[in-house]
Amino acid sequence: VSMRLKQDVSPVVVIIFRLVVWLYSLISYLLYLLLRSSDSQSFSECSRRVKARSISGHPSGPYRDVGALGALATCLQPGVSTLDRVFESSVCRNPHLNCLGTRELLSEEDETQEDGRVFKKVILGEYRWMSYDQVYKEMRAFGSGLAALGQKPLKNIAIFCETRAEWIIVAQACFMYNFPLVTLYSTLGGPAIAHGLNEAEVSHIITSKELLETKLKNILLEVPRLRHIIVVDDKLKSGSEYPRGISVHSMAAVKRLGAHPENVSRQRRPPCASDVAVIMYTSGSTGMPKGVMISHSNIISGITGMAERIPNLGEDDTYIGYLPLAHVLELSAEMVCLANGCRIGYSSLQTLADQSTKIKKGSKGDTSVLRPTLMAAVPVRLNLSLSLWDFEVECHLVRFPFLFFVCHNAFCVYPGGYRSTDRPCPRGEILVGGPNVTMGYYKNKEKNTEDFFVDKKGQRWFCTGDIGEFHGDGCLKIIDRKKDLVKLQAGEYVSLGKVEAVLKNCALVDNICAYANSEESYVIGFVVPNQKQLLALAERKCVRGLWEELCNNPIIEEEVLKVITETALTGETLERFEIPRKICLSVEPWTPETGLVTDAFKLKRKELKTHYQNDIERMYGAKQSQTTTHSRQNHRTGKKK
Repeated sequence: VSMRLKQDVSPVVVIIFRLVVWLYSLISYLLYLLLRSSDSQSFSECSRRVKARSISGHPSGPYRDVGALGALATCLQPGVSTLDRVFESSVCRNPHLNCLGTRELLSEEDETQEDGRVFKKVILGEYRWMSYDQVYKEMRAFGSGLAALGQKPLKNIAIFCETRAEWIIVAQACFMYNFPLVTLYSTLGGPAIAHGLNEAEVSHIITSKELLETKLKNILLEVPRLRHIIVVDDKLKSGSEYPRGISVHSMAAVKRLGAHPENVSRQRRPPCASDVAVIMYTSGSTGMPKGVMISHSNIISGITGMAERIPNLGEDDTYIGYLPLAHVLELSAEMVCLANGCRIGYSSLQTLADQSTKIKKGSKGDTSVLRPTLMAAVPVRLNLSLSLWDFEVECHLVRFPFLFFVCHNAFCVYPGGYRSTDRPCPRGEILVGGPNVTMGYYKNKEKNTEDFFVDKKGQRWFCTGDIGEFHGDGCLKIIDRKKDLVKLQAGEYVSLGKVEAVLKNCALVDNICAYANSEESYVIGFVVPNQKQLLALAERKCVRGLWEELCNNPIIEEEVLKVITETALTGETLERFEIPRKICLSVEPWTPETGLVTDAFKLKRKELKTHYQNDIERMYGAKQSQTTTHSRQNHRTGKKK
């Protein structure tokens, strides 16, 4: 019905609507220019200024920010070289300011959709805040309680939990008591969780009630060293049975234990700058997750760079935390906010906006209530978020910079035909050097040798695997991924990441994975179609059927390919040989739960290749099309034959 209405709308109405939107945008922008502070730079001024220069004078670099050509900044305050002291300093300056906030859950109910599916909806109240001094007392008591439970300094402890206030309290307690914190994504599968816990040899883990029951409980027998599970929720589930030798505690009980006089008076061993603060396990895009060792000085150096990029960061700022704290971007963003007296309100993708999936219609999402001035974002999450916000951001988020991890030094080497002599921009693999470069992978000497090195001057470097180009103003643009370069049968190099980036601009494409191998002469693709756009296309072509039937329909497949090809040709950024010649459509979206993308929504190419192997053979002609219809349907719906 909605599609028919769309076709019946008068062109005059469309023109009037577009005019209103244009006028609204113009007026909003003029108001912004009038109201913005006089000392802030305009967008054009920012874009014109030189950001970085090659300190060697050679196009290959190293490049540094123009404000740090003489020396790199390494700390926020002189003499404050560990994360526990950074937070203590902030507490001393801002003891009574709001620090961490969580919204009160007022009610929760099931809502039945038109298609029969049942979604859980929540109504949330205002944010409830803990002051800096309260957070400090909580983290101190919790760290003391962990020590009373047998956790030793310099011995690893794990956290497997969603982003919430308790996560950061646990982290600060571990920094204070010198317990290296092993972080695991909350969406990891059982084998990956067990691998991380066993490799790190942890005996204590902090988790949530939900993750304990749905994930951790199933792999406890596979983690023989585990002795203590601390649950951040107040009420533990009664009647649950755990393997012999494992004790389960609430976070509140551990804090009470830590507050006992004999435990409070126990001396702690404070960390030094070179001690490991975090062992951060990756999302595992190329296999089992790898642990990355990050020292106190690494993190402090990184957040010092971030602070340089956020003018006047301070107690008037409010940050909204919703990305995984098990990722260095979110952890660094929250650390720099806490170091500068900001307040942090917690959220999730399901409650971020008024239109988010868990917010009951008519009630407010987290951004509407919190009114943040700061947030961190990654492209995929940002796309999901902006699709929900409409004009919300423009209306009330006055100061809204996006935080990104800042590299200190960068220069390029040359895989796949990229050269520092390329015109107009030198191109090559991006290497990052500086005091923020991590200590390396945990228990992985071979990978450390491959990805890290120290130059003649003692500078440590990390080989990112990203391909970049430096523009004349010192702006670094990532254009490719080293592992995504494939040489076709005729010798042409295809950048799979570049192909995907261009074709994601097509309205019909929600997600895409390009595929090629050296024995074939053309590129193919797996496409997650946009449901609204695909249904409209099917109606225009008079093709009827259920969603699964449409995705498996050769006519629809061919029409989508035509649209994708037109998008590629219109942009003039892809060569003919880079454009997929054949595609298949996926019925289900790719989420971390499917195992086809990581928790950061990066494509797992190996898993995608396995998942779509029958389709690959069909598209490359290894199987007759009439014999593969059944297998196509099985693979696209995630079924096993």
